Amino acid sequence: MTRTPSAPQPLRVAIIGAGPAGIYAGNILGTAVRATGGEVGIDLFDTLPAPYGLIRYGVAPDHPRIKGIVTSLHEMLDAGTIRFLGNVGYGTDLSLADLRRHYHAVIFATGAIRDTDLPIPGITLPGSYGAADFVSWFDGHPDVPRDWPLDATDIAVIGNGNVALDVARMLAKHPADLLSTDIPANVHAGLAGSPVTDVHVFGRRGPGQVKFTPIELRELGDIPDVDVIVYEEDFPRDADSEARLAASSNQVKVMSRTLNGWLTREPTGASRRLHLHFLHSPVEVYGTDRVEGMRFERTTPTGDGGVRGTGQILDYPLQAVYRAVGYRGSALPDVPFDDARGVITSDEGRVIDEHGTPLPGLYTTGWIKRGPVGLIGHTKGDALETITHLVEDLALLPEPADPAQDAVLRLLGERGIRYTTWPGWLALDAHERALGDADLSELTRERVKVVPRDEQVLIAAEVSLVSS
Repeated sequence: MTRTPSAPQPLRVAIIGAGPAGIYAGNILGTAVRATGGEVGIDLFDTLPAPYGLIRYGVAPDHPRIKGIVTSLHEMLDAGTIRFLGNVGYGTDLSLADLRRHYHAVIFATGAIRDTDLPIPGITLPGSYGAADFVSWFDGHPDVPRDWPLDATDIAVIGNGNVALDVARMLAKHPADLLSTDIPANVHAGLAGSPVTDVHVFGRRGPGQVKFTPIELRELGDIPDVDVIVYEEDFPRDADSEARLAASSNQVKVMSRTLNGWLTREPTGASRRLHLHFLHSPVEVYGTDRVEGMRFERTTPTGDGGVRGTGQILDYPLQAVYRAVGYRGSALPDVPFDDARGVITSDEGRVIDEHGTPLPGLYTTGWIKRGPVGLIGHTKGDALETITHLVEDLALLPEPADPAQDAVLRLLGERGIRYTTWPGWLALDAHERALGDADLSELTRERVKVVPRDEQVLIAAEVSLVSS
């Protein structure tokens, strides 16, 4: 049975994932349906007790400018048109069959939270880590261990994107300079015990092809008691490279000026150093029982924006390696998945089967739809594309057996799931802000994150039970 425009009950839609992609999709959907005179009930599920996804658990704590997007996301959820249900896992607490029973449509917005593999020898040695796991740790993700091994003096970060810079900056920065952020207490304590002196960031291509943003790069030069060091041999000066730079975007030119400025700046004798290496292709991580160093092949530009190996091998003694070469999505139970790309199989947001046929009522948006590329503006446009197709498909959506608004809450209650709600999140938010206000240091702290899942749920669940 499919839905008709004259069906008496409102449209019921479940969104899996409460990060920016899921929240934007819910906001756009609600606006679109109400603009036609229709009604829609939207439930926003997340496996975590708190909303905001990678904004809360994927942005470095010393970047409040990026975290500022929470203000607009808060307004969307606070409007009361989207019901947040946290601490509910898709595939564990609720199955696709459960969602089909209670909703006309399901939108998957689960993001991309796993590290892309770096297939070189030695990458699995103890002391080799994925950037995604480290980011989750320093952002206080409740599902990662509270402790992190920080016993290396010399560290490599592999990658030339903003995540690589976040990882390098957090490793090199003195923890006292993070106390004004929302850094969890266990993270500060861990970083305070780090003996690190040198952090090396390695990129396969040249400085003109980095994937940083200018502000992220420029911030490196402002870290107290950390010298940024770059190397003349990593800067191609041939005619082709100079011509490509002249024809590049203003953003690339700004970063080129920043990098070249560091070439001529004398080190200050800081206690820590952050080295930026270009034209280094990873060959292997070496060591007997753990990481002892990393081997690279020097590359050279090919004239078309790419690079090729030169045969020159360079070894760097190290005790830890962090790979930041990209994120990828994870397969979800009963949802078609393109393992090669790490995304849900879809056509402009409509989930499709192996024959390319759309599966009625299933949609996707965000990084799990398009891969981990693009900024917040791309996420909005991506959600709009998906929701446009969902609205076009209204008459084709399958009719759920039990679309009552409280049906899914009864199901969660029967299964003993301690879900959180928006009022519950507001209570947790207020609690974290109070912890920040109570901090005895002389610094102003917006909040102190609560890390353990059970503690988050305990604070939020009592309010959530009353509110639901």
